[in-house]
Amino acid sequence: MIRKNALAASAAAAALAFGLTACGDMDDTGTETETGSAEETEENGMDEDNDEGTEGMATAGENFGPGCAEVPEDGDGSFEGMAQDPVATAASNNPLLSTLVTAVGEADLVDTLNSAEDITVFAPTNDAFDKIPEEDLNALLEDQEQLTEVLTYHVVEGRHAPEDLEDGTFTSLQGQEVTTEGAGEEFTVNDDSQVVCGNVQTSNATVYIVDTVLMPS
Repeated sequence: MIRKNALAASAAAAALAFGLTACGDMDDTGTETETGSAEETEENGMDEDNDEGTEGMATAGENFGPGCAEVPEDGDGSFEGMAQDPVATAASNNPLLSTLVTAVGEADLVDTLNSAEDITVFAPTNDAFDKIPEEDLNALLEDQEQLTEVLTYHVVEGRHAPEDLEDGTFTSLQGQEVTTEGAGEEFTVNDDSQVVCGNVQTSNATVYIVDTVLMPS
């Protein structure tokens, strides 16, 4: 059950803006030299052996999941188009996320999310919201404080790559923990929410589209 003693919308928005910090990118330390030492030869052999083991795993910048097939191939709602816009604007161009976009607008979080730096968003699909009984969903959309608490629970600091989700625990901007697990191209959030399209990039966020709305305890 969603808690009724939710955060005030203005306080949550302030926490969003204040708590977001830039997350450093990981450097690729692999180098290639002209002289081939025995050690390099051995390492190269290991890399070739590992190629088969990494087959089917998502890499940086690669989208994955069955839901990705529903993302437009071109235009503002495509992967390329979304990468040009901040996260709330990018979501508004994605047909999978129209209910989420409505919720973000009702919570008055559009500007807060668009101005944030380096975040990860677990974005529920329209079908995820449809799992909530209509009466409860309408009540949630009409309660800005409660809605803000639910939506900020879907946002964590830092842009997290798929490998970060293999056994992850993150503190949401709502304040409670979000857990992830999985490998390759199959991940769950809080045990029962499946990532249906992962590693979607916007100009200020990495987005994992999920099939269930996450509810803080």
